Amino acid sequence: MEPNEQSRFDTLYKRHLRALKLRGLSDKTIDVYARAVRRVAQSYDCCPDHLTIEQLETHFAQLVESHSWSTVKVDRNGLQFFYKHVLKRDWSWVDIIKAPKIQSLPDILTLTEVEQLIGAARRLRYRVFLLTTYSMGLRLGEALALEVGDIDGQRNQVHIRRGKGHKDRLVPLPDLTYRALRALWCKHRHPRLLFPSPVGSPERIRNATTHMDRGGTQAAMKAVVEQCGIKKKFRSTPCATVSPPICSNRA
Repeated sequence: MEPNEQSRFDTLYKRHLRALKLRGLSDKTIDVYARAVRRVAQSYDCCPDHLTIEQLETHFAQLVESHSWSTVKVDRNGLQFFYKHVLKRDWSWVDIIKAPKIQSLPDILTLTEVEQLIGAARRLRYRVFLLTTYSMGLRLGEALALEVGDIDGQRNQVHIRRGKGHKDRLVPLPDLTYRALRALWCKHRHPRLLFPSPVGSPERIRNATTHMDRGGTQAAMKAVVEQCGIKKKFRSTPCATVSPPICSNRA
């Protein structure tokens, strides 16, 4: 971009980020909505505030050819937010792009398959993580973020904080899962986290400031799925009666 164009873009982009944060959107949503604005600006090498409808149609037509429909929809929503809350313009081209409506049923793992996954996990932390995720129907991030104070053993429930839609909720805690979480905690004894970052010595694990890495956990779970020969797509689903053995010498 030319210097003046770049300066105008930088100003509008900062306003975009500020507006996203002020509306309490999640970090992930802020990231993808901001990327949508950067992408269209890079596409035309100019500040997107003066783009015509024809240019936007061309941009989305190219995006459809090179990216998934989920990316196309997110970029449309990101630009819609930019035009409405930053440029203060009416969203007159909301129908410029519409993703096809696809209705598909999710792959649901059977009880036997879940037991295979948990039994195949070599390390205790991954066994307990799988059991916790499936037995309580948690999302990956929800399970990773669990803390000691979220567990209510007397009432047999777990406090899930800032789940989908930034909403808290209480979920039932199966007795097996409670005992498994206690067994894992006795291995690392972290004062706050149930799934602390496992890098380093036991002392470093107890002093960890972050939970297990999301990408590393996904990779480990994918490896277990492949080892078990399960062809279904890995995802979290409720499975309240799982009862595999929980034992290991390593956390």
